[in-house]
Amino acid sequence: MTSTSNNYTATVDFLSTDAAAELVRRVGLTPLLAGLVTALEEDFARWQDFDKTARLAQHTRDGVMELMPVADADHFAFKYVNGHPKNPQRGIPSIMAFGALMRADTGAPVLLSELTLTTALRTAATSVMAAKRLARANSRTMALIGNGSQSEFQALAFIGLLRIEALRLFDIDRAATDKLVRHLQAHAPQVQVTVCDSAAHAADGADIVTTVTADKTNATILTRAMVQPGMHL
Repeated sequence: MTSTSNNYTATVDFLSTDAAAELVRRVGLTPLLAGLVTALEEDFARWQDFDKTARLAQHTRDGVMELMPVADADHFAFKYVNGHPKNPQRGIPSIMAFGALMRADTGAPVLLSELTLTTALRTAATSVMAAKRLARANSRTMALIGNGSQSEFQALAFIGLLRIEALRLFDIDRAATDKLVRHLQAHAPQVQVTVCDSAAHAADGADIVTTVTADKTNATILTRAMVQPGMHL
């Protein structure tokens, strides 16, 4: 995509969902996630360099739409993301996102990107980044409470980068859990998978507990009684 004004030409790169998926296939999921973790660590190390603005949210009867801006001395960026829990009933994802990156010196856009798949990857990488610092080094068992699509990225990230050997799964929607189990059997058959009948059951004996749900109706997902010394949440 190219625009010309007053003899100034700007070329804007575009990362589509298909291109992002092809990048995962070409690089490999685990190496790509490892690279994301490194990039996140570098940016968090210069946290003070970013001009951070609280997200702007528009709530509707059916969901929420949010705009997330951020900038440093060189670039300005934003992400748009929605959350519409009933969307799967319509055959479309509950969460969709896109974003753009602009030069700070001219305001010229340099990248337009899908951020649905990219966000799933980044979220999993951020969880790994935190667990590297907060979880015990010998953590091998992880509970995943909420077994939608994001849970697959979380599971594979922790298996590939933090050597998780056992997963304890719970979701109020058993079909979501069954789907996750099938995918794990296909992509990580070496991992022990336990399907649990409650959040408390899933957390019991887990070294790391990750909640992967935006459920607002049943907002109390973990209670103090479920948390034992040494667990990372």
